[in-house]
Amino acid sequence: MTIAPTPLPPTVEPAGSQDRGLRRALGVALRHPVVVPVGAVIVALLIGAVIMLSAGLNPLEAYSAVLTGALDPDSLDYTISVWGFICGMAVAAAIPLRMGEFNMGGNGQMVLGGVTAAVIAGQLGLPGILAVPLAVVGAVVVAGAFGSLSAPLATRFGIPIIISTLLLSPVAVAVVSYLVRYPLAEQGSAVAQTPRLPADARMPGLGDFSYSTWGLILIIAVMVIFWLVDSRAAVGFELRTVGANRRFASYGGVRVGRLAFGAMATGAAAAGLVGAIIVLSPPYRLIDGALTSPGYTFAGLAAALLAGGRPALIPVTSILFTVLQVGGAAMERTADVPRQLSDVLQGVVIVVLALRTIIDQRRTERSSA
Repeated sequence: MTIAPTPLPPTVEPAGSQDRGLRRALGVALRHPVVVPVGAVIVALLIGAVIMLSAGLNPLEAYSAVLTGALDPDSLDYTISVWGFICGMAVAAAIPLRMGEFNMGGNGQMVLGGVTAAVIAGQLGLPGILAVPLAVVGAVVVAGAFGSLSAPLATRFGIPIIISTLLLSPVAVAVVSYLVRYPLAEQGSAVAQTPRLPADARMPGLGDFSYSTWGLILIIAVMVIFWLVDSRAAVGFELRTVGANRRFASYGGVRVGRLAFGAMATGAAAAGLVGAIIVLSPPYRLIDGALTSPGYTFAGLAAALLAGGRPALIPVTSILFTVLQVGGAAMERTADVPRQLSDVLQGVVIVVLALRTIIDQRRTERSSA
């Protein structure tokens, strides 16, 4: 005769341990890298909705107008070209951002690239086969040299890169504005602009598109190179190490000053490339203020911050700010909401994400002290 074993009572975990498990899971979820960027976008949209409601406007109608305006098939060519410019400026901000530096001088670097391209392609009388490549190379070199000035200012004189780029950029914009208004101005024109480029000194178009040119392919190639360097090359590892912990990277033998020089030069070169592509594309001339007024620099900075500087995410985050920028005009026409509201939304995203970056850096410095 066998005796059946007595079943044990089910184990009941104390209520306190369940609460601790839930809190731990919630803490892990809140520390996920996606939470803060998504939260920043939601906060920006909510602030925009509150502003519109306080003005007696319908936020749902306005946001719907933004989407339909940006994704309208008739304007998709223009939207794609703007996406390319914002991606390029996002790369200009993301390369220094990988090592924890902010490049706020995108406007100055972009206009220097634009005026260099206008001079080489329009003033030197080069044959067409040389004009466009040399204009692009010249723009990249001039803008990169200008952007690299911030690195020695930081390492030798202690001027933060965020400050020096912010102060040098208006100087470059003012110099280029003077050049476009006087020495390089089109004679007899009431608009401050350079003469139209010769037909053989223009960036070739992409198929039947009116706005998109082969410059878009160049920008995509730059993003691919940035991704490869960031993920596969030693310099990409050094950038990320300095960005995670500058003191640890210095102890590990990374020459931070030289790395900052290269990062600033490369980022500024990307901005110069964008300026050259805009000038070599329709309407094939440099118009005073035309490069800075659309706000490509700050849209690119916001896209880079939203992506956390990660090259693979830049094309995705740039879509959001492209929709905001292109759809802003449709929002103004359809819902009577000023397009400047899209600038406000971008500003909120930049402030939230910049604060997150600064707080993370200070936590890292305190933990390594």
